[in-house]
Amino acid sequence: MILSPRARNLLRDATQSLQGAPRLAKRRSKVVDEIVAWCREHDIELGLRLTHDRLYLDRELLAQIDDTLAALGHPTTHTALSGLTSSEQARFGNREEKSVRESPRENRVLASLPAGAPRSGLESQARDFLDLDWRDIALSEFDVLVQVENLDGFYAFDPVIPPLTEWLRPLVLYRGDSFYGGAFPKVAEAWASTGKIHLYLGDFDAKGVSLAISSRATHLLLPPFAALAQSAHAEHLPAKQQEYQSALRDLAGSLPADHPLTNYLKVLLSDQRGLLQQWFGSELTPVPLG
Repeated sequence: MILSPRARNLLRDATQSLQGAPRLAKRRSKVVDEIVAWCREHDIELGLRLTHDRLYLDRELLAQIDDTLAALGHPTTHTALSGLTSSEQARFGNREEKSVRESPRENRVLASLPAGAPRSGLESQARDFLDLDWRDIALSEFDVLVQVENLDGFYAFDPVIPPLTEWLRPLVLYRGDSFYGGAFPKVAEAWASTGKIHLYLGDFDAKGVSLAISSRATHLLLPPFAALAQSAHAEHLPAKQQEYQSALRDLAGSLPADHPLTNYLKVLLSDQRGLLQQWFGSELTPVPLG
């Protein structure tokens, strides 16, 4: 029998609480009964500490539990495994807590950067697509963040285009999905603190615009209005996206009549037409979200 993360958390919290009290009473529950069963399995005598409705924890009992854990090669109760990688957990014993460990992709993002030195055996490309830990990216070295919603669009996107000429060092990142990392919200939060422009390139539909807003983007990267209005189609705005439209109507109502986004939202909300990113064409323009 191995102590569950909930049991370990209870014992670790008890250690902290006992700094100002001789003992701590815990009502019998599933997790408390787990600790009781574990102690019995490892011949730790509970004696009067255990009653029909409570387990009394004291420093001596917690020390016995920690000594037994250490002898088993398991992390002691004061070792917090939550958020650690498997390799980091390994430093504290031979027990791996998969349920609380840091996901291998928790801090990973997919970046598109200018190609580096040619690699032997690989054909040279204009861009390198790199799986990176976002904490290794010096955000101060980039002057604009370009977030791309769709993976095919991400691979095809070349930031050397007229709308981006004023920014010499764009950071191009994929929005992310269940496989390619979940760290983009962390990047977005850190980027927002810089006050620099955050462009969102994705589907012009209710969900896409909502994703841009929730990602803290400052601008949408869209075709010029006349081109979008001509190409937008009802089939590019799925009916299942109705749930996103209420918040967008609130946004539209808060904008001045002459705001650049106002006419775009009319196409989306009044005409009920959208345009998928793959149909944008090569001419794009930044449209402020607020």
